[in-house]
Order: sequence, then C-alpha cells, then structure tokens
Amino acid sequence: MKSTPRYKYPLQLPASLKEAATRLAKEDGVSLNQWIVVAVAQKVGAIETAKSFLAERGARAVEGDLKRYLDKAPDVPPEPGDEWPER
Repeated sequence: MKSTPRYKYPLQLPASLKEAATRLAKEDGVSLNQWIVVAVAQKVGAIETAKSFLAERGARAVEGDLKRYLDKAPDVPPEPGDEWPER
C-alpha cells in the first residue's frame, strides 16, 4: 500500500487551546496529533462544501429575484434591537 506524503508543521497554540484539545483527544481515545488532523480536515471540508454550494446556487441566481422577495416583505419598523446603529 502506498502511503500519503506527510509534512511536519510547527504549530503554536495558546496553552488553554492546547489543554482543551488534549482533553478532547483523550476523550476520543486518539493522539493529539490525530485529533488536530481530523479537526483541520473537518474545517477544510466544511469550507469547501460551503464554497461549492454557494457557487452552484449563485450560478442559478436570476437577476431581480432578490428585489421581488424584498418587495413582498412587509413595511414595518424593526423589532427592538434590530435598528441601524447610530453613527
């Protein structure tokens, strides 16, 4: 079986983050290194999935659709806390 090339990367973490990651890795029964690799893979997968989803949806967008939706929205004042901030 051919192995995937691996690269070392000197990672510096704040102590509190390293402690939390170490605890979670232990709870999962894996090494800290394996836990970090999985965490990075999950983040990469989430970003790439969102990117392709939004690109696909954007490609199907029809000019003027958003304006039609906004025109259907009721003309009411914002709920408390949703106002524009004062400048």
